[in-house]
Amino acid sequence: MTKSTTAMHVAVNTSRRVNKSGVEVEYRSVLLRRSYREDGRVKHETMANLSALPDPTIETLRASLAGKTMVEAGVSLQITRSLPHGHIEAVYAMARGLGFESMLGPACRERDVVMALLAARVCAPSSKLATLSFFADTTLGRDLGPVSTDDLYRAMDWLLNRQGIIEKALARKYLRPEVNPEKLALFDLSSSWVTGTHNPLAAFGYSRDKKRGVEQIEYGMLANRAGVPIAMRVFPGNTADPTAFIAIAAEIQDLAKVEDMVMVGDRGMITSARITALKKTSLGWVSALRNTAIQALAEDQGPLQMSLFDEQNLAEISHPDYPGERLIACYNPALAAMRKHKRAELLHVTEERLKTIQKAVTAGRLKDAGKTGLRVGKTLGKNNMAKHFTLTITDTSLTWERDPESIAREAELDGIYVIRTNVGQDAMDAAEAVRVYKSLANVEKIFKTLKSRDLHVRPIYHHTEERTRSHVFLCMLAGHLTWHLREALAPLTFTDEDRPIPEEPVASVNRSAAAQRKASTQKLDDGKAAHSYQALLRHLATRTRNTMTTNGTTGTFELLAVPTETQHQAMTLIHDHAATYKK
Repeated sequence: MTKSTTAMHVAVNTSRRVNKSGVEVEYRSVLLRRSYREDGRVKHETMANLSALPDPTIETLRASLAGKTMVEAGVSLQITRSLPHGHIEAVYAMARGLGFESMLGPACRERDVVMALLAARVCAPSSKLATLSFFADTTLGRDLGPVSTDDLYRAMDWLLNRQGIIEKALARKYLRPEVNPEKLALFDLSSSWVTGTHNPLAAFGYSRDKKRGVEQIEYGMLANRAGVPIAMRVFPGNTADPTAFIAIAAEIQDLAKVEDMVMVGDRGMITSARITALKKTSLGWVSALRNTAIQALAEDQGPLQMSLFDEQNLAEISHPDYPGERLIACYNPALAAMRKHKRAELLHVTEERLKTIQKAVTAGRLKDAGKTGLRVGKTLGKNNMAKHFTLTITDTSLTWERDPESIAREAELDGIYVIRTNVGQDAMDAAEAVRVYKSLANVEKIFKTLKSRDLHVRPIYHHTEERTRSHVFLCMLAGHLTWHLREALAPLTFTDEDRPIPEEPVASVNRSAAAQRKASTQKLDDGKAAHSYQALLRHLATRTRNTMTTNGTTGTFELLAVPTETQHQAMTLIHDHAATYKK
């Protein structure tokens, strides 16, 4: 029977023998062989002995016989395009690990564009038109294909239509009793200014950005106790805080599917009028009293006296003006010292400004008492100092003196604040009520992330109500991913991984020793450089995906750069974090 021919291959044989000196020696032979089948048996034919060839040459021959194309290094291989990819990969890895992408909706072109918009908002926040350039300069553009402005706006409309479904999914995940046994939900309100003159939601109102003379919108955000964004509502720019609170409070029970949820809001949001409305629902609430109400409690024979804090920094009090409520008075010595110092500075600065006006009056540049009064009023109102001064204004003079009684009355309440709640002692003791109210700081952190630190929700460029709502919701979802990314990457950044919780709930929370050490040395415990979150994203972006080609061919292939040690560690942290929160 004839031999059936087959391709040649390289065979490496090793054997051990004892030489004449009695030493065991390993012998290695490299043979070029051809295997074939004859009479039903596999046989080998040695074509050449390659043992004398260098190892790289042998490996090249082995690869060539295996059908691989060999390219001369540095001569024929070319990189035709290199695109940043690592930071995009990090966002997508977190989103997919959390099940976030599937939560947005079924697979479709609109969902792909929304995911790209979220990645762009996390990595390089800018206007939607500028985002198209970002797509083109990263692997997002190559993976998505051509994207037009119409595609972007179509995706935003698709996202807005799914907002209710997405928020319910987030509420079930983060507010259900298994992961939120305290049944707490935090809510706070902020604002951002609007460009142009055609946005129907834009209006003049109280600007939390201190951006005067421009119209704005307001938006309220719902979060869990850790500050993870769950839902967002957009309101006209002149909406009062209590109105916004009631609007979202009416929806909270349906979102979380929990009957006895406890809402937490600041003193400007959960006012007495809103509390009256909340009593018609089953929602519990935690808030705080305004300064005027605290002053009323501290009047002669009132329940709020400094003697309460002789041996402790918090005490429960009661008052007939607050039936069915618990009042928890707190005294923070550090806060008291800070307020005392700040008031002294503001009094000094105000007097210096008054001296400037006084010089203008004395020199005759201000000759009308009315005009002088306007300037003085503006100066005193800038830092709310009018209550601490007694003024005398004429056409030719301006004099003032401090009001010691007013200053002393305010100083008596330095460091004091009062928590109010309708949640019973059995469900939430006094110390926990204080901690719950202070957890509103986590929402403030997310607003900082949304507005300036990471995502730049402002200014609002959109001119329609629907696109404005969609933009803010998109930024909230990006804030959700950013929260998880910051938590996951904390071991590589200056973030405090183990911030201590003080036994005294009124006391200030300080950074841990490990976090302070990272900040002072700029290094991690293993000696490697510590990063800020944004600097780490920029480092991740240096991992590129490269389009390769060889001379004389028209085909291309893509090659992802080998990750640095830090990039590899970051991706491992992201996958581990996502696996924890996906449960």
